[in-house]
Amino acid sequence: MALKSSSADGRTRSSIQILIVAGLCCFFYILGAWQRSGFGKADILAEKIIKSTGDCNIIPNLTFETHHGGDVGPDDDSESKPKIYQPCPSRLTDYTPCQDQGRAMTFPRENMIYRERHCPPQQEKLHCLIPAPKGYVTPFPWPKSRDYVPFANAPYKSLTVEKAIQNWVQYEGNVFRFPGGGTQFPQGADKYIDQLASVLPIANGTVRTALDTGCGVASLGAYLWSRNVIAMSFAPRDSHEAQVQFALERGVPAVIGVFGTVKLPYPSRAFDMAHCSRCLIPWGANDGMYLMEVDRVLRPGGYWVLSGPPINWKNNYKSWQRPKEELQEEQRKIEEIAKLLCWDKKYQKGEMAIWQKRLNADSCRGRQDDSRATFCKSTDTDDAWYKKMEACITPYPDSGSSDEVAGGQLKVFPERLVAVPPRVASGSVPGVSVETYQEYNKEWKKHVHAYKKINKLIDSGRYRNIMDMNAGMGGFAAALESPKLWVMNVVPTIAEKSTLGVIYERGLIGIYHDWCEAFSTYPRTYDLIHASGVFSLYKDRCNMEDILLEMDRILRPEGAVIFRDEVNVLIKVRKMVGQMRWHTKMVDHEDGPLVPEKILVAVKQYWVAGGNSTSTQ
Repeated sequence: MALKSSSADGRTRSSIQILIVAGLCCFFYILGAWQRSGFGKADILAEKIIKSTGDCNIIPNLTFETHHGGDVGPDDDSESKPKIYQPCPSRLTDYTPCQDQGRAMTFPRENMIYRERHCPPQQEKLHCLIPAPKGYVTPFPWPKSRDYVPFANAPYKSLTVEKAIQNWVQYEGNVFRFPGGGTQFPQGADKYIDQLASVLPIANGTVRTALDTGCGVASLGAYLWSRNVIAMSFAPRDSHEAQVQFALERGVPAVIGVFGTVKLPYPSRAFDMAHCSRCLIPWGANDGMYLMEVDRVLRPGGYWVLSGPPINWKNNYKSWQRPKEELQEEQRKIEEIAKLLCWDKKYQKGEMAIWQKRLNADSCRGRQDDSRATFCKSTDTDDAWYKKMEACITPYPDSGSSDEVAGGQLKVFPERLVAVPPRVASGSVPGVSVETYQEYNKEWKKHVHAYKKINKLIDSGRYRNIMDMNAGMGGFAAALESPKLWVMNVVPTIAEKSTLGVIYERGLIGIYHDWCEAFSTYPRTYDLIHASGVFSLYKDRCNMEDILLEMDRILRPEGAVIFRDEVNVLIKVRKMVGQMRWHTKMVDHEDGPLVPEKILVAVKQYWVAGGNSTSTQ
């Protein structure tokens, strides 16, 4: 068969012929991965080998390179001889490019600027593979991971000393144990959440998404999970070494972040609850700017919880070792700003206070005439990526009546997951109607069904921390929804549509990010990464190599990746990751071989700093 043609028609016919030949085999892939696990042990357990049934022949190495080389000219040398990526020095096992400690110290400390994202310029980016520390093992499955983390995975004992009396974390043999305590949780996080649930509508699913600021080791988020509440926890990379890393090792959603001078990377009206437990954020500073940012991301009718100083300062100023006048002024400022924001104080007992944001602008007419109320001028309240935080109030969306929820009423969870989100129903997302949204979800159910055939471990508990690099409207995460896993839905800042608000309205969580830069997390924090259309989206914007190296940094050893993209893009990806100690298989689109979009599945090989590797094939 002559496959090469100088004409466009010839190339088209040839491409179809190639795809037909390549697709004669059944949709197939066996994901066999040798897993390292155990109570700090370095034993290797063989996973279940999932065998296909049927009478199809198996093609062990589905490949397209020889058929899609193109006939416009020869490959350049870099394509014909792929670069082999070497390990980075072992001192970089916990390297976080945009929160590098050395670089951070060159920035001002005022307003926590030095703890914000400061990414390396292109010429300083690393082009090596971040190694796992010696002795690294696969984290325990959930829910055991909530309480135990292998010491080798995050070998930092400082918190066990600094927070010993507060019951954050304890070191026991070859593991860290997390008793569920915290500075404000003397009786444990569960008891603390019981107190919250006595005031907030947690049990019925009204409170589903939570923002935990200055989260420590994220025990609040860890224990909220059993109440069907998913928390986005964040804390800076600071003197409390590895707190966010501990959270993610426990299987709790968390990112490195800080209240500084830049808006939080979330859309407006995202969270049902925001929480601060001794988070050390100066809420009354900068004309109330930080509380105004909480107000921006808090849903109408949502709650803000403040636990610890300055609440109940009259009884606690001595134990807090702070002047009572200072604490009194601090609480006065918070109360004043909350009133300006039209938050109603619903509860104060002990060291906990809870405010509720009103439903709409009609219920808050008084502040329109308040000279202290400055309203933000930006018309896009979701535009947050690297945008300066301002001391201004985000206006409510329009509402039809005084009892109508601005922005739309949400269903309780889990009905919220499948209901039409208000942003879609109102036509706020360009080009998305109720009908196209429903078709979108059907399509993603089909995609995820195909993924589960490819990798039968997806919903087994093997993968707890999952990332969707180009999440759209959350179709992948919604189709995967399970108590065994959670998905960090990333909406690229260059995406055609801003859809992160839709994701939150579904009761899911996510974040804005630009994949030309490193993500705000530690190495080895995700078990499974889904990348649909990522490389087509970022074509000509930044290097494929940089994105793939970042994926390698945040993926655990023996973690898996599912790429979905055009076949010519995936061929380049496969060639590159083949030199990064990944093993790959290419499979057809679930609708058959004639569809130019393909699926590339990959498994990252186990290897550690200065150690041996184990093959996943």
